Amino acid sequence: MPYHEGAAAPRMAVIAYHQWLAGAAWIVRLGLTLIMAAVMGLAAQIRIPLPFTPVPLTAQVFVVLLSGIVLGGGYGGLSMALYLLFGFAGLPWFTGWSAGTWFGPTTGYLIGFVPAALFTGIAFPRAREFLGQALVMTTAVFIIYLFGALHIALILKTGFSHTLILAILPFIPFDIVKAVAAAGLGRVLTPGTAPRDRS
Repeated sequence: MPYHEGAAAPRMAVIAYHQWLAGAAWIVRLGLTLIMAAVMGLAAQIRIPLPFTPVPLTAQVFVVLLSGIVLGGGYGGLSMALYLLFGFAGLPWFTGWSAGTWFGPTTGYLIGFVPAALFTGIAFPRAREFLGQALVMTTAVFIIYLFGALHIALILKTGFSHTLILAILPFIPFDIVKAVAAAGLGRVLTPGTAPRDRS
């Protein structure tokens, strides 16, 4: 296949962005983390309540995965930590434009966002094939589940099977789709994994 400059342009833009990010001042990176935290606040408002669990479906998992891809592990995790800190401090950008809920049913998931974004940012660039990248994203989702399920079990005093029903099983099909979609997007947005033009 002949080389097409237009086909290579997106990949060059991705490389240029990550080179710029690597050399950006800390204040610039902090600004990007705040922007991603705000995106998470908007994603929290896309919610579908479920009648059999206190945890709604939201778009937040996808943003967690995206933060690790776009900002890297450290700043991706920081963006999620800032989302939590500002929300717990009173900024109304949790689900339903709420704030300050330390011990609600979704608190464990919120805490899990931080290590999940950190893991995604570190592990995803090391996975070269799509299957491995999808596995990274799925693992990040289950990191969120772990924190969420432990918190649900703690505050509602549920057993193992009931905790699975409330905290994990209803969300798996939706979150697997998000993980695969995030892996596909990450493959385009990450240097070294972006599709190459082949001659």
